[in-house]
Amino acid sequence: MQDFTPLSGAIGGALIGLAAALLLALNGRIAGISGIVGGLLSPRTGDVLWRVLFVAGLVLGALLVRLCTGAPLAAPVELSTLTLVLGGVLVGFGTRLGSGCTSGHGICGLARLSPRSAVAVPVFMASAMLTVFLLRHVPGAGQ
Repeated sequence: MQDFTPLSGAIGGALIGLAAALLLALNGRIAGISGIVGGLLSPRTGDVLWRVLFVAGLVLGALLVRLCTGAPLAAPVELSTLTLVLGGVLVGFGTRLGSGCTSGHGICGLARLSPRSAVAVPVFMASAMLTVFLLRHVPGAGQ
């Protein structure tokens, strides 16, 4: 298990938690990426700058890691374009159906003891595990 990096994982998790807590405490907003980006697609006056800065921070954070470590920004993907597009559509549908995304429910919702998040997180985790199992162990899946 050469990709096991507990220190960087703990630091990254702490920074994500800190950012989510600060956004809630200082701005009264939940750090759910789908909601933040969705708000940029249908902007309201006075509600754009913080969203742009948040998304820019996500991109710049990845670039900063790349500059500091030389690590690649993306992992190779061995799936067909159709599978990737279908996956994106399903994620978008699930985000709307679940009234939030993994970051909103998993990080912020569980921390706020949200009953909806307590249901959503096990559902999307089970869905993710099933998807990985199918793609890795069922011949022809994802092609």
